[in-house]
Amino acid sequence: MRVLVIGATGTIGSAVVKALAARHEVVPVGHKAGTLRVDLASPDSIARLYQSAGAFDAVVSTAGIAKFASLDELTHEDYFVGLNNKLMGQVNLVRLGLAYINDGGSFTLTSGILGQEPMRGSASISMVNAGLEGFIRAAALELHRGLRVNVVSPPWVTETLIALGMDRSIGLLAEQVAQAYVASVEGIGTGQTLDPRKLAKTH
Repeated sequence: MRVLVIGATGTIGSAVVKALAARHEVVPVGHKAGTLRVDLASPDSIARLYQSAGAFDAVVSTAGIAKFASLDELTHEDYFVGLNNKLMGQVNLVRLGLAYINDGGSFTLTSGILGQEPMRGSASISMVNAGLEGFIRAAALELHRGLRVNVVSPPWVTETLIALGMDRSIGLLAEQVAQAYVASVEGIGTGQTLDPRKLAKTH
C-alpha cells in the first residue's frame, strides 16, 4: 500500500514510518520540512497536499496541536488552537481526502489518552480528543467504496516523558504505540478507537 504519514518527523510519526516501511510504500509529510508539507490548520494546505501526493491507499495522521492550560487560564482563542488544528485539521484530512483515496483505503487519526482520562489543565485537549473519537464513529457509518476510518488514542509516550523529566513508568515506547497505527492500516475495522496499551498487552 501507498501510505501518507502526516507528522512523520515527530516521536510517534517517526516510529509509525519505520513500522509501516517494512511492508508498504510510505510517503512522509511534514509541517516545516520535507518534500511534502501540510499545515493542518489550513484546509487549502490540505487540499494542495492531496493534489501533490497522487494516488494513495491510506492516510495516517500523528499530528495536531492543542492548548494545555488550567480552566481559569484558557481563553476563547486558546480553545480554537486545538479546534482549528488537531480537530478540524484531521477532520479535513478525511473530508478532503475522500476525493483522492483509492477504493478500500483507510484514514487513521490521532486523539489521545486525555480524551478518556483527563487531568488538570487538559480541558481543551480532552475536548478535542473526545471530539475526534465521536467524529470517526459517525463518519464510519457514511463512508463508501470500502473506505475505513479509525483513531488511535496514544498514552503518554516513554520518550516524551524522559525528555520532560517525568516518570517514564507510566508511558509506552513509541515503537509500541506505532503498532496500533499499523493495526488500523492493515486491519479491517472501522469506527474504532484503538488504545495502544491494550494492543501491547496482547503481544
